[in-house]
Amino acid sequence: MGAERLAAELCGRRIDNPVIPASGTFGFGYEFAEIYDINILGSISIKGTTREPRYGNPTPRIAEAPEGMINSVGLQNPGVEAVIREELPRLGKVFQKPVIANVSGFSVEEYADVASRLDGEDQVGWIEVNISCPNVHGGGMSFGTEPAAAEAVTRAVRRVCRKPIILKLSPNAGNITEIAKACEGAGADGVSLINTITAMRIDLKTRKPVLRNVIGGLSGPAVFPVALRMVYQTARAVSIPVVGIGGIRSPEDVLEMMMAGASAVQVGAANLVDPLACKKIIEGLPAAMDRYGIRTLSELRGQAREDGGRE
Repeated sequence: MGAERLAAELCGRRIDNPVIPASGTFGFGYEFAEIYDINILGSISIKGTTREPRYGNPTPRIAEAPEGMINSVGLQNPGVEAVIREELPRLGKVFQKPVIANVSGFSVEEYADVASRLDGEDQVGWIEVNISCPNVHGGGMSFGTEPAAAEAVTRAVRRVCRKPIILKLSPNAGNITEIAKACEGAGADGVSLINTITAMRIDLKTRKPVLRNVIGGLSGPAVFPVALRMVYQTARAVSIPVVGIGGIRSPEDVLEMMMAGASAVQVGAANLVDPLACKKIIEGLPAAMDRYGIRTLSELRGQAREDGGRE
């Protein structure tokens, strides 16, 4: 019963527990293997990958914020060929579970190309498609803020992938549930949410924005209530699994996310504060479950009451 208490299922695949480091906050994973046995993790969402290498945005690209951080890294990564040739084999030496390959792109064709290449890798169990990148072929509109654009990317990736595809949604969309439904209709096996919320800081001494790119994405505990609300709404709008992301830093946060309807969770900014964050959350889950009378995580999903707790 011990192992089964924490077991979860993500798009038809069993995972030992629902805790997954979020893309962009865990690199390609193997660096953390020098600190602890990362096989304790449910899976790993590896660094967002594009077709060509990207050096990211100019610095400064990180800013502090109350209960969080703002970043404008700009999808820095070595490109899909290097990920397949170097990064995945290096990770495979220390992590014996399927990983989530996170795909980014600047056109529908690029998304499909990168996804198809990673779909052929044995280490990859899921394809996570980040539709929060600028659509340079659509006047700078983000793929993740228009249902039609989200649907187009989903269909293109679905056409070339055999493995489950999970669409990572932007909280900056006008109605995130409509985006989720468009992805589901186009063949998505799941959705993950939320990505960062657009934000900025200003340096009072220089009177200039702190970030060179001016605007970045807010993450950390400050966004948790927003993420929880969006997971709750989305899980009730679609029939595919939802992965909850945004400000998770404790076992209790995981329980809340799953009660809101998440099948699994991703831990992001907490990894940058404490490299042992995911390990501590997983090890603390059984005791947290005991405190609230929860036998298994599978029985918890979507159990949030809709009457606001009133008797």
